[in-house]
Amino acid sequence: MERRKFLKTAGIGMAGAGAATMSVSSLAQTPGPAIKWRCVSAFPKSLDTIFGGAETLSKRVSQITGGKFQIQVFAGGEIVPGGAAALDAVQAGTVELCHTCSYYSFGKEPTFAIGTALPFGLDCRQTNAWVYYGGGQKLLDDFYGNYGLVSFLGGNTGVQMGGWFKKEINSAADIKGLKFRIAGLAGKVWAKLGAVPQQIPGGDIYPALEKGTIDAAEWVGPYDDEKLGFYKVAKNYYYPGWWEPGPVIHFMVAKKEWDKLPAEYKAAFEAAAYETNVTMMADYDHRNPAALSRLLGNGVKLHKFNDGLMTAFKKAAFEVYAEESAKSPAFKKISEEYFKYARTQVAWSGVAEASLSNFMHSSK
Repeated sequence: MERRKFLKTAGIGMAGAGAATMSVSSLAQTPGPAIKWRCVSAFPKSLDTIFGGAETLSKRVSQITGGKFQIQVFAGGEIVPGGAAALDAVQAGTVELCHTCSYYSFGKEPTFAIGTALPFGLDCRQTNAWVYYGGGQKLLDDFYGNYGLVSFLGGNTGVQMGGWFKKEINSAADIKGLKFRIAGLAGKVWAKLGAVPQQIPGGDIYPALEKGTIDAAEWVGPYDDEKLGFYKVAKNYYYPGWWEPGPVIHFMVAKKEWDKLPAEYKAAFEAAAYETNVTMMADYDHRNPAALSRLLGNGVKLHKFNDGLMTAFKKAAFEVYAEESAKSPAFKKISEEYFKYARTQVAWSGVAEASLSNFMHSSK
């Protein structure tokens, strides 16, 4: 029965993909209005992989619609500051869409964190599975709809690194009083072990580390971290970034603007968002190995958070989830569905992929 169900589902998926391709390929020949949107990125141009996602969307939407649907992209700081201000600009009607991480708006409501990533949660592929096929899109859009937003996956960094530390972190005692640049739910988890979370914009992290205003900082991974030069002032580089196992960068569109689009333009936007989501992850997978090699060549010391710390972090994370669930019905509803889905994904990944990956890592 399960085999027949799978084959039937796969057949439907292929048919749908073919129809989408046909629809998109004919858009350039379809009469349609000239539409111009503005997109604000939460990121600076210097972070070319993340910022480039918005440029990919803009380019592909224009190509698919024969230049009729134009999206102009602005880097963080050009129209509005980066971070949470990008989504605020969409809500205020300043622009039609933004390219941002949902968790930057954690201060509005903790449920915004789920759209990006949850500590010890889904990785990139598992997130795609949950959103595209596991009901995650509806859950998120039911929530985002309360803020006048429609969401589209628009990129992922993959499992992030655990950050840059001036001193080694071997036990909970080493975390007490640690001034760590980290925000949102992850900051609350670290705080449970005694750290002092600091919310600092990306461009201000290096000088804060250099001057000793903070003791440690996390950002993304080798390629982006190398650009910001953290290795020059903090040599201990930790992994994994358990708080961002598959962080999503979203396209957030004002629902009132989305509803005005012709169906063909919506199809073009959706296709371009899919492409952006896939290619960003591939780009990071391509760039990170070489960047890590260069960092190690510059004297960086690579460390893994030990199992004792990982266990303590995970326990603290689920304490935070219980606390947030008690305050927010939306967080409780979506996080419960999220982790229910995560359990099946973790079980499956451990059967084939993790076993092969572990063997490949251990063999020479």
